[in-house]
Amino acid sequence: MSFSLPRYQEPDFSLPTFKNAPCARFEPAPCDGVAPDDFHATSIFPEYFQTNQGQWSLPVCSRMDCVVVNHDGALSVVEPRRLRQGDMVCVGRHENGEDGIYVHSEPFPVPPGSTAQFAFRTRMTRESSFSIDYDELYSLLRHERKHGSIVWVMGPAVVFDHDSREALEHLVREGFVDALLAGNALATHDIEASLYRTALGQEIYTKQSSPHGHYHHLDALNVVRKAGSIKAAIDNGSITNGVMNALHDKGIPFVLAGSIRDDGPLPEVYADCYAAQDAMRNIVQKATTVMALATQLHTIAVGNMTPSYTFTKEGQIRPVFFYSVDMSEFVINKLANRGSLSARSILTNVQDFLVTTARGLGI
Repeated sequence: MSFSLPRYQEPDFSLPTFKNAPCARFEPAPCDGVAPDDFHATSIFPEYFQTNQGQWSLPVCSRMDCVVVNHDGALSVVEPRRLRQGDMVCVGRHENGEDGIYVHSEPFPVPPGSTAQFAFRTRMTRESSFSIDYDELYSLLRHERKHGSIVWVMGPAVVFDHDSREALEHLVREGFVDALLAGNALATHDIEASLYRTALGQEIYTKQSSPHGHYHHLDALNVVRKAGSIKAAIDNGSITNGVMNALHDKGIPFVLAGSIRDDGPLPEVYADCYAAQDAMRNIVQKATTVMALATQLHTIAVGNMTPSYTFTKEGQIRPVFFYSVDMSEFVINKLANRGSLSARSILTNVQDFLVTTARGLGI
């Protein structure tokens, strides 16, 4: 199946709605971390701001639930916690142009005839078929390996199984992973599997419990902490295979965000949740496709910081594709209404998904 990027449709700024619109208003932040009253909060969509009459500007890097700051005509999307007193923040809550703000909610129009007023099975359920979704995904991933940045958001279930862990390692080594976002557990149990062939004490292929296996993840943490870092434990020969090993070998960045429940944790885990958010956003800003697998909280977190669009190296606007893969209908539908063609969901066992995807890509 061939792949081509959907074409961006810019608003028609010659329409009277835009011609008669005022310039966007900007008011100073009253103090650090506080926006002025009536501030405009951003969405996942492209948003235009009339900074001068007839000049509609689109911020390059956006995310939802932020504010827009005007730096001498250059617009940036900023988390409210980053505001500094005096920053000129966009105000106004009408998004149809009458406040000089236009939210472009259909940047990549649905082809004519692709929707109907009434249809069965329009929501993802256990009955949904996904054959075409997989074929489209294979085409997308092959395209993105050459032209984009594929960010994977992972829960630990992906490394609990021998075949899915191996499939993910192959995806990393074959260039289908440009960054990985996860928590302490994924890396810990991947390292546990390298050291002891277990995950939470259960053999990753036979599923047999090992004697004293409940110590294995703690022993794995101890091995890495003794070495000083995951990299050091790989370099000294302790960790010889797996996902973290592949990321290290390929020089691929990862962010491990800490949790209140973490054991250890591994030295690379961010203990400060806002430092973790900053590190995650630095990666998400470069993403063209996001693959979120078997992690509700990380999926929602990354979804909240991922816009529906980004820019190519040539300056063209393109969609950011977002896949949510989980066994739970609630989880996959959580982001299904993000409002753009880039949001897709697949309801399946994530271990089966990874194995199927690797096979479909021929690796």
